[in-house]
Amino acid sequence: MQKGTLFVVSAPSGAGKTSLVRALRETLEGLVVSVSHTTRPRRPGEEDGRDYFFVSRPEFERMIEAEAFLEHARVFDHYYGTARSTAETGLAAGQDVLLEIDWQGARQVRARMPECVSIFILPPSRQSLEERLTARGQDPRDTIARRMRDAISEMSHYDEYDYLVVNDAFDCALAELRSIIMAQRLRLSRQREKYRDVIAGLLG
Repeated sequence: MQKGTLFVVSAPSGAGKTSLVRALRETLEGLVVSVSHTTRPRRPGEEDGRDYFFVSRPEFERMIEAEAFLEHARVFDHYYGTARSTAETGLAAGQDVLLEIDWQGARQVRARMPECVSIFILPPSRQSLEERLTARGQDPRDTIARRMRDAISEMSHYDEYDYLVVNDAFDCALAELRSIIMAQRLRLSRQREKYRDVIAGLLG
């Protein structure tokens, strides 16, 4: 069976990454979004195993020691990580696997799996980003200010990625993400394997 492609998607908090990935998954078959582990508290409406695997800090640290993560990082005072088995199982089954991770995690993944395809999502402006963070209504002003500082730092790493998408108009950004994945699926190496019999018939 042909192995799938690993896609890495990063963005600052408030850029719309989660909404774009959710819509992308609904419009593309054969795409699995990896569920990460985290030590942060569960938010209203979140489910364990669907949004994240919510674990304690000691449990997360035990997994680090066991080298169970493909990548892990500390973000906003909490740990996040992708279990190696989660990604490798999906890829081996021929599925494309998408990781929603920050730039620190993306660096680790690229080092371990340089064949991955990385995408960075930017907001159209700082003002737009702050408006999106404020509109959530979940955080106090000092937290939003810190998230803005962290977002600016995160955005400075955009040029480490293979592709850049600016989420100004949602439908346009979604179409661009879809195009990136479809282009990877249509690469010669994948199509040659998929249509081996067709090519043999045409050239034989």
